[in-house]
Amino acid sequence: MSLHINELYEQFLRQIPSLIEGTRLRINEPLSEHCSFKIGGPADLFAEPNSETELVQLLKLAITQHIPYFVLGKGSNLLISDKGMRALVISTDHLTKISRDDHCISAYAGVLLEDLCNFALDAGLSGLEFASGIPGSVGGAVYMNAGAYGGEIKDVLYNCRCLKPDLEQLARKNPITYLKNADLALSYRHSILQDTDYILVSSVFQLKPDDPALISERMQDLHRQRWEKQPMELPSGGSVFKRPEGHFTGKLIDDCGLRGHRIGDAAISEKHCGFIVNLGKATSQDVLNLIKYVQQSVFDSFGVILEPELRLVGEI
Repeated sequence: MSLHINELYEQFLRQIPSLIEGTRLRINEPLSEHCSFKIGGPADLFAEPNSETELVQLLKLAITQHIPYFVLGKGSNLLISDKGMRALVISTDHLTKISRDDHCISAYAGVLLEDLCNFALDAGLSGLEFASGIPGSVGGAVYMNAGAYGGEIKDVLYNCRCLKPDLEQLARKNPITYLKNADLALSYRHSILQDTDYILVSSVFQLKPDDPALISERMQDLHRQRWEKQPMELPSGGSVFKRPEGHFTGKLIDDCGLRGHRIGDAAISEKHCGFIVNLGKATSQDVLNLIKYVQQSVFDSFGVILEPELRLVGEI
């Protein structure tokens, strides 16, 4: 950290205790412990707000002190730089309230998708089965319109509660902005949240009543398929590339003879070629080099451009 940044952080740290007594704040926190790839250097500052109020206070303080920040969910679709992040990383891990109102379920950004699906199962509500077994949280799933096995978040999302990182708005008694499904421009692995500075706080999912036994059966079947076809036993960032129109990514990569190909400890999965796995000590540079190699190989062989679905974050 530069001297200027150090001074900013010191001023920030001096004000934290009096404003946010319950928030855990750590310095130089290894981000490899907070993402599914198990890759990534340290965050200069790492905070875990325990409530929506604490989240608002953290944002206000960061903006006032000109501290760069990044909101992190479970990190299941991220590749974090080996150099880490020169920022305040705000984790949503403790924002896990979940409730039901008739056929709707409201879940905060930090709720695990698996917990959301099980809550819906217990309530006898159907529609989220496709998400069962997807690693990650509600925040990340909405942010990228996560999907699998023919279903997507856009199919069941009713609305979202968001914060806009603007001091005037954050100072209001109710700083929340509501965005309906149609406002989010949900499409394949995309939402308007990727193009704006909105921070998702919670989401409401509109579901349909069904027999819990049938819901459970569908969930178990998808769990079985996921474990049979995907490298769930190894650290990864999920599907590395978006599906190119008219093609299957895994087949393109496999047809290039790249199944199992590795650079360092980053390797194309033997089970599913659309995944890159961490064999133990992979670095973000290993993964990036492998991504570039795959892209070039597929383009040379088939003229198809593979666009990464994985997001790269942190200091380059």
